[in-house]
Amino acid sequence: MAALTHSQRTQVLVGLGLYGYLIVTLLFPIAVIGLWAFYDPKVGWFPPDILPRSLSVSAWGEVLTDRNILPAAMLSLVVSCVVTALTALLAYPTAWALARFPFRLKRAVEMFVLAPMIVPGIVIAISLGELFYRFGLAGTVLGVVLVQTVGTLPLMIRILTATLEGIPAELIHAARTLGATPRQAALRIALPLAWPGFLVGGILNFIASFEEFEKSFLIGAPKVQTLAVRLWTYLGGDVLVLPTAAVVTFILLVPMLILFLITERLTRDDVMAAGLGKL
Repeated sequence: MAALTHSQRTQVLVGLGLYGYLIVTLLFPIAVIGLWAFYDPKVGWFPPDILPRSLSVSAWGEVLTDRNILPAAMLSLVVSCVVTALTALLAYPTAWALARFPFRLKRAVEMFVLAPMIVPGIVIAISLGELFYRFGLAGTVLGVVLVQTVGTLPLMIRILTATLEGIPAELIHAARTLGATPRQAALRIALPLAWPGFLVGGILNFIASFEEFEKSFLIGAPKVQTLAVRLWTYLGGDVLVLPTAAVVTFILLVPMLILFLITERLTRDDVMAAGLGKL
């Protein structure tokens, strides 16, 4: 086999580095969570043992017999679906304006739109907390939906903006030439062509909503308990209960990873890269 060129060696090293980063940051933590979720608490797992000496599903039994788990999971699914739909509905007009209308201070508007992603979620929740209490939204499902939408809206706007910028302007001009109004061009031409952006942004927003804790806890608790909020009860307060916490983490994490991988397979790489690359 011929010796690798300098460019090929660089590509191999970069590839190995990325795969190593993936293993350390994603696969290794999932493996550790899996071991904690299935280890036998009666036997224990102590150093210097790298792997548990015995496995058990007792932690799963404890979590799955909790009568609050299923309602919390169903509530998380409903809230995530509503947040995703509401986010898409609110994001499209803003994304259309950012993608198609040149105006002064456009960059400042983009930074303002992205501000909720830059500011920590707990800061947003505390800032909106007084307003939500005043309008009777604290401790309600509607309040949780609205506060989560504040956090997911910027990502959807950014992805849809990148998607709409990729639609050839000639198609819009042709529709206008044939008599379509600006509203008709946006809804009948651009909207169907923007489905990859809606799919990618919707999945990412669904995942973000399903796993969101800080804003849901500060606005919804103790009356509204999503699955992520319910996880808090398994952390044991002052004592960390790792087996049960690992089980609920598995319930939260694995379906979301599957959804993300499916989305990555179904959509073009440039849609996701364009949206995330401009954050």
